[in-house]
Amino acid sequence: MAKYYYPAIFERDEEAKTYTVTFPDLQGCITQGENLEDASEMAKEAVGVYFDGIREKDFPAPVDVENLTMKKNQVLMLVEFDKTAYDRKYNSKAVKKTLTIPQWLNDLAVDSKINFSKVLQKALMKECNVK
Repeated sequence: MAKYYYPAIFERDEEAKTYTVTFPDLQGCITQGENLEDASEMAKEAVGVYFDGIREKDFPAPVDVENLTMKKNQVLMLVEFDKTAYDRKYNSKAVKKTLTIPQWLNDLAVDSKINFSKVLQKALMKECNVK
């Protein structure tokens, strides 16, 4: 899994003293924050919510920032989205899996008091190059 960078338009609302954030690539993905730092954090979360339940292969390609034009009160920033970090934080519910192993290996593991779930998780993370 990789990190993705999506251009975000941060627009200052002088009356409300907040920043509204929109994404040219992610229709309907909108958030806001009290300042640029807050708005930036909210933007990362908004991208995560937008992509929740969508496979990475279906993520849209980011638009070329050279093709975007800003208004006076707008700032363009790239927002980083780390799918692995997001999933670890928000999508960690346990999923039951049925698998088969040879009886002799099962007996050996049970006798050794090995936690099957923990071993499988570690092995899958290693196999998927997740740290």
